[in-house]
Amino acid sequence: MFVSISVVLEAIVANPVLLLIIVLCLGATVVNGATDAPNAIATVVGTKAMRPGPAIAMAAICNFIGLVLITSISTAVASTIFGMVDFGGDTHAALVALAAAMVAIIVWGVAAWAIGIPTSQSHSLIAGITGAAIALQSGLDGVNGAEWIKVVYGLVVSTCLGFGTGWLFTRIIRKACAGLDRLRANQFFKWAQIVSGAGVAILHGAQDGQKFLSLCMLAVMLGVYGTPNLDSGFPLWMVVLVSLTMSLGTAVGGRKIIKSVGMNMVKMSQYQGFAVCLSSCFCIGLATFTGIPVSTTHTNTTAIMGVGAEKRLRAVKWNLAGNMVLTWVLTFPGCGILAFAFTHLFLLFM
Repeated sequence: MFVSISVVLEAIVANPVLLLIIVLCLGATVVNGATDAPNAIATVVGTKAMRPGPAIAMAAICNFIGLVLITSISTAVASTIFGMVDFGGDTHAALVALAAAMVAIIVWGVAAWAIGIPTSQSHSLIAGITGAAIALQSGLDGVNGAEWIKVVYGLVVSTCLGFGTGWLFTRIIRKACAGLDRLRANQFFKWAQIVSGAGVAILHGAQDGQKFLSLCMLAVMLGVYGTPNLDSGFPLWMVVLVSLTMSLGTAVGGRKIIKSVGMNMVKMSQYQGFAVCLSSCFCIGLATFTGIPVSTTHTNTTAIMGVGAEKRLRAVKWNLAGNMVLTWVLTFPGCGILAFAFTHLFLLFM
């Protein structure tokens, strides 16, 4: 079932709730662009390889390219999110629950952004739709365990593999470049870091962009046809719309998160910043093409910890890292409960 813009507009006229949900989905995408996407280039700014303005512009452009390009090759992550929950057979109730999940994601993300803590919008999204599905189905029947277990795999990839590859790549680079001229090496790693940072931004656009793309598609399929169906794939106009929205969020709100992650957690050299970007590229790329939803924030931050720990454990500001980990731990129950409560509240009035 192909979904054209004209078909969606006709459905919006017949059911204005669909417009509200699409706007909320795009709003959540903007928040993701402001809170998650800046992590891709945080170390590039932290090591002074690029100034904040050009780095944010690069991230915004690469987010757009990543979602449009990689979605044309693989939609594995989008398919995972699309099939993670079942809102049941009542189309109106399903749309209301989806709206409640989007509001919960936005509220949680904006609160974290306001205090400069890079909460994971990926975890917020998963928690939001899960809490809404549980509220609608009055239990776990609305949760697809086979897809949800991939979230656990993602936590392992982003935490253990992120930290481990960050540590390993730093050790390898430091040993391999021990005899090189420091000035020339720094110049090389400056540009290598910029290129690899762009790679992280591209993969973030694909990984996180597909998550919000899947929610937009779910809303449209429910609003237009009354049933979720991915047989026709994602229309290009929707891919471009989500890409532009995420890029807008990055361009508008990226500075605060860059400061928390790239400048406050660990003081890094150029080669260490490159190791972080290389680690993030490896982990996020692996997850994206295998359909495992991971957090760019989580992956990049644990890679930074691994890089700092390779030098010495005290090089990492573990108190700041601990606050971030606490935020991640609280996101699943916190955002899930918000979505659960908003779903019941919205069903009373919509």
